[in-house]
Amino acid sequence: MKVSKNLRLMASIREFIRDRFNLDEDKADELQTIENLKKGIEFRGTNLWVLIFAIIVASVGLNVNSTAVIIGAMLISPLMGPIMGIGLGVGINDFDLIKRAFKNLAVAAGISILTSALYFLISPLGEAQSELLSRTTPAIWDVLIALFGGLAGIVAASRKHISNVIPGVAIATALMPPLCTAGYGLASGNLSFFVGASFLFFINSVFISFATLIIVRFLKYPQKEFVDPTTEKRVKRYILIIILITVIPSLIMTYNIVHRSLFERNANAFINNELTFRNTHILSKNILLSEGKKIIEVFMVGEKLDNKTIDLTKQKLEKYGIEDAELMINQGVAGDEKFDLNYIRTGLIEDLYRKNEELLKSKEKRIEFLENELIKTGLARYPVEEIFNEAKAQYSSLSQFFVDRIVIAGSKANALDTITVAFAKFTSKPAANEIKRLEKWLTVRTKTENLKLIVQ
Repeated sequence: MKVSKNLRLMASIREFIRDRFNLDEDKADELQTIENLKKGIEFRGTNLWVLIFAIIVASVGLNVNSTAVIIGAMLISPLMGPIMGIGLGVGINDFDLIKRAFKNLAVAAGISILTSALYFLISPLGEAQSELLSRTTPAIWDVLIALFGGLAGIVAASRKHISNVIPGVAIATALMPPLCTAGYGLASGNLSFFVGASFLFFINSVFISFATLIIVRFLKYPQKEFVDPTTEKRVKRYILIIILITVIPSLIMTYNIVHRSLFERNANAFINNELTFRNTHILSKNILLSEGKKIIEVFMVGEKLDNKTIDLTKQKLEKYGIEDAELMINQGVAGDEKFDLNYIRTGLIEDLYRKNEELLKSKEKRIEFLENELIKTGLARYPVEEIFNEAKAQYSSLSQFFVDRIVIAGSKANALDTITVAFAKFTSKPAANEIKRLEKWLTVRTKTENLKLIVQ
């Protein structure tokens, strides 16, 4: 009786799972889906021009470090078509489709890199920004994003109703920025950028195609029969080799990234906890991991540490799992000892930038930051006497006038706000419409949108 009850429970659970995860319920016609995917493969005419324009937009976004612009470029990019076409071709054993998709993907990638390289050659902004640098070091996370993003994409493409998943997949897998970064590497002669970005695009392409293959086989799309079983085995072997070529370097890069992150975290913990002295302060620090060599370099000012203290401090490296790191403590600025002034300046600038980095992420925050600093230092004052004379010429009864910026609390959650307050005293109070006109004039004159006029 108990066994029968357990079997019924298991059957109910299986039925629930099958019902919830069923992909056949709203599946589109298989032949229609195949035809739709085939249409997105070709790169000529409209598709090609859209690709070129999107590449230029993405290149500009990378150049000026604008995430919003880069996302916009990815939304209009038609690169997903040939990549999913390769996976579809492998999934249904259509070699003509595979060759056509490969050819179009090669054309699209080549034109994208050349277009981006041309843009960066003529762009006056030559420095690599963070958005661009982040596309030069692929990792295993990129494999996972491409695989699961590709799965989401092909599942959405196989549905009856149009979904907004495809644009999301284009953003998540980020096909365009790596090609633009490769173009930047080509334009600047930086081979490591070119190779790293090209490999990232290769990773995304392979695993989106692989995801398409998985779903096509899972949904049992009609397959073309192989004429030769040997050819079928060879194709499967090639697929496995390509996946291994993609995954193994990604795993190595991921290991290096994780290894570096752990070392930097432990080194920072060591510096914060163990290099704290009453009359000696850290001016700057430099944590390096290059060719297997770990270096922690700090520049300290104040009372000079003796050799015994330094040796005891070095012994504490083991406590943080970085006993193989070389600790370099540079001291100076005590007495008449000479020190590297440029090094100190660099350290101060780096510390100042780090402290304000979050605040200065956008232009709006930068402006707000500068305005607040001006207010604090009393530099953001208006030419009161000049404005008074101009207002007096319009309103002869104006006897006293004052205008300035003040900081108020409570206007925003957990934030301060600034408003411009003007006070005007008249011997004979003007009409309401005259006061309104004065307020508008002051708004223009003080170049502010947030002005409060008090009239007496």
